[in-house]
Amino acid sequence: MARWIRFVLVILVGVAAGLFYGWVINPVNYVDTTPDSLRIDYQSDYVLMVAESYGAEGDLAMSVRRLALLGTTAPVDTVQQAIIFAEGQGYTDADVVLMQALYLDLQSWNPSLEIPAP
Repeated sequence: MARWIRFVLVILVGVAAGLFYGWVINPVNYVDTTPDSLRIDYQSDYVLMVAESYGAEGDLAMSVRRLALLGTTAPVDTVQQAIIFAEGQGYTDADVVLMQALYLDLQSWNPSLEIPAP
């Protein structure tokens, strides 16, 4: 029985030491991390979230600002890449349709025609 108690104590001490090292002594420092550093699957999920909010709000200029966080690529190209990825990864048809609606509206969007709010 003492053997099991010693085993459990050693495991607990190891876990505690590992947590202390990871959280206090050498924690992870994220510096200047931006959404454009995300992998393509997370970027596609982000584009889907933007498409869902666009479907609810109907504000294309806001969607463009949200998509601009994903880097210097044109928003229409970002959405196109996300659609290609989504179709290849088996996203639901409803999700792909939302992204395609955003893509089609972005193709005909002209920012110079936007009327600024007073």
